[in-house]
Amino acid sequence: MTTVSTTHEEITVALHEEIPAENLKDLIDANLYMPFPFLSNRHESESAAGVDTWLRTWGLTDDPAVAAMIVKTRPAELASYNSPTVDSDVLQIVANQIAYQFIFDDQAEEVGRRRPGRLLPMLTESIGILRDGQSPSTPLGAALADLHRQVQERCTPAQAARWAWNSREYVHGLLYEAVAQSHSPPVRMGLCNSIRSLTAGVEPFYPLCEAAQPHELDPEELHHPVMRRLGRLSADAAVWIPDLFSAVKEQQAGEMINLALAYQRAYECSLSQAVTLAIRRINGTIGEFETLYEKIKPELSPAGVGYVEGMSGWIRGCYYWSRTVPRYADATAMSSVH
Repeated sequence: MTTVSTTHEEITVALHEEIPAENLKDLIDANLYMPFPFLSNRHESESAAGVDTWLRTWGLTDDPAVAAMIVKTRPAELASYNSPTVDSDVLQIVANQIAYQFIFDDQAEEVGRRRPGRLLPMLTESIGILRDGQSPSTPLGAALADLHRQVQERCTPAQAARWAWNSREYVHGLLYEAVAQSHSPPVRMGLCNSIRSLTAGVEPFYPLCEAAQPHELDPEELHHPVMRRLGRLSADAAVWIPDLFSAVKEQQAGEMINLALAYQRAYECSLSQAVTLAIRRINGTIGEFETLYEKIKPELSPAGVGYVEGMSGWIRGCYYWSRTVPRYADATAMSSVH
């Protein structure tokens, strides 16, 4: 793996390079560093059926638009790709949570698009459920309360507490995103990426990675500085990869919080050039993840190794899912490059 520099000089060179590609998907496939092979979970079809039943139970797919979105995003497929070795019970929780977050995220974007304050009722309901065990008052809240119950039943109390804490950070991130979307002028790249790290919604799944192991990680292992850095790198790479494939869709929708679009605003370049710069950033992130993992791996317990493998699964899974999911079909359009 060659270390990817993000110096001013190399960015300048990248902006003047002509990289041959028919469309964004080809551009990404040709340049993104992906050391993790494709894997899927043998319980995927069972999980997909479970997601459909769970969403209907809580009335979340009563709206035809939401049902169509779920068909286009394939949450059980993403769960299968990023959690290929977990048992069926953990996989079902992962798939349910992915579906829930897709719905919650889309509704938050719609409600808070022009007036972020309108988000406060749905966000405070979520925080109350996650922090205080409050009773829900909406179908989304009821689904979250049930998801919280599933986590508490499958995880240890410490793992469930970490899940709730990380989930609250995700909820707060959606408010920051709404404020940034309505801000003029557009937020700078550093702030954009900070918000994106919260709205990614990847870190709530890490306690489930831990729950899939034979036992809890020791606190010294779980909170080791290198382990914490691996978590940050994994979450960033996992969410930035879909940003590449969704850049066309989000550009058309006027979205701001996207790595590729942040590069495009910062350097006033074409979308293909911005995607190329974003790929360099992602490649460097994945390379650092690999280097740190190899450094700390001999010190880890078997459960610690499984936990980090769960993190890398999110990088791999988000890539292979993004390549084929109907939601990002615009990435294959010629206009994506030209």
